[in-house]
Amino acid sequence: MTEHDQVRGVGAVACWGTVLVVLLPALVLHALDARFGAALALQCVVVAHSGAALARVLTDTTVRLVAFGFWLFSYVWLGLAPLAMLTTDSYPRGFLVDDRTAFTATAVVEAGLLAYSAGSALGALRAHRGSTVIEPVLARRVAPVRVLLLCGLTLVLAVVLVPRLGGVSTFFASRQAANEAGGAAGAGGSPGRALAAWGLSVPAFWALLALAHVPRLDRGDRLLRGLRRLLLPALLALNVVVNNPVSQPRFWAGTALLALVFAAPALRRPRVFRYAAAALMVTVLAVFPYSDYFRYDEREQVRVVSLAEQFTTNGDYDAYQQIQTGLSQVQEEGHTPSAALGPWVFFVPRAMWPDKPGDAGVLIARHAGYEFDNLSAPLWIESYLWAGTPAVVVVFALIGAVGRRIDRARERLRGRPGTLAALLVPAFAFYQLILLRGSLMAAMGPLVLLVLIPLCLSTAVSHRAPPAASEPTHRPTPRVPVPRRGPAATGPTARGSQERGGPPR
Repeated sequence: MTEHDQVRGVGAVACWGTVLVVLLPALVLHALDARFGAALALQCVVVAHSGAALARVLTDTTVRLVAFGFWLFSYVWLGLAPLAMLTTDSYPRGFLVDDRTAFTATAVVEAGLLAYSAGSALGALRAHRGSTVIEPVLARRVAPVRVLLLCGLTLVLAVVLVPRLGGVSTFFASRQAANEAGGAAGAGGSPGRALAAWGLSVPAFWALLALAHVPRLDRGDRLLRGLRRLLLPALLALNVVVNNPVSQPRFWAGTALLALVFAAPALRRPRVFRYAAAALMVTVLAVFPYSDYFRYDEREQVRVVSLAEQFTTNGDYDAYQQIQTGLSQVQEEGHTPSAALGPWVFFVPRAMWPDKPGDAGVLIARHAGYEFDNLSAPLWIESYLWAGTPAVVVVFALIGAVGRRIDRARERLRGRPGTLAALLVPAFAFYQLILLRGSLMAAMGPLVLLVLIPLCLSTAVSHRAPPAASEPTHRPTPRVPVPRRGPAATGPTARGSQERGGPPR
């Protein structure tokens, strides 16, 4: 890297850092009467930490999608939103805590961010070496025949499940109408409808993504191209129906759309990625707060308000307040280490295991006395419920290390089309927002489908991945001078000329 590139990199980091650490927080706090305290002071540290880390990711010389997803959530939902809440002492939910609990909640958030940064740094120490687990999995290549089989199976599932879920029109009404229609059509109540909906939406998403990036066959692919042209419009229309933000959770609809966009080969280049990431951040801050317009049948008039008012009144930004409420629950009931088993055995019916750990979001909502218990439980408080701050540190250090290795493996494999590195990593990077927001119990089922389906679609690759573009593919071979034939000469001058490869003088 030249000196000019280094200076340009420092300038880019400074520019992004100024926007994220200074300008956007100032925009949030504009015209607010600040209520200073220890929690607010520590929250400024959280904003600076997450903003600086996000700036580093956006100015990196490689594309780090997993890190971008993590720091985007941390910066918006646990950085800017709590900053507005602590400044105004106003929260979207009704359950409030004292200043000491608020300070502890901010400290738990920062402990998780520090652990993630440390884990990412440790994962980068051996990043130049290929992973024995992550890289072989991401090097798997989607098989065209399996992709076509999935496309056919998905279309059959659509014919069977769409009428059971209320018909096509229900998917464009509202989430409330979709839930009610699914129950009336015999989808088995809320759990049954959720199972049927995820069993259709996730395969439909993967069928479209895999077919759009299926690799060409070595022995000609005229038939494959014909089937691809035939199936792509049908799968695109199906995804518009089953994965739209009207009837599906916005986080999942956003995951599907962003995975399709960021899987494009052009967005694997750092400069194009920065433009797309900047556009995404603007969308998250300016559009996402108003995207719940279709959640209920009775729709309120859209009213444009400031970011600070959105953060303090919109329940979509309740992550920090849920952490506070979870801390209050721990103060009264203590830690529950057995709850860590819940997300891993989500598929076990409660009838078979009456003492199965409950959903963390539901338990926190019940502790607060809310009538509506389908709430988030950020990974920070969920891991804290297990064993306190040590559990938070271990969980986030592990996430940071694994995320860094995934990003590095994707960079090493970016020259191979049709691999899981090109398709699965973008999907996981943005589904990560659902995992971080919680609860894990609610997110594990779709996550299993999100990972299992591409593993079934792909086949293993025996040879190792080529080194990344930033690494030299080989060492240059030194040129050995070959003396030209000519009349014999003696003396030091002649010998020196022959060593230089030229004729003797």
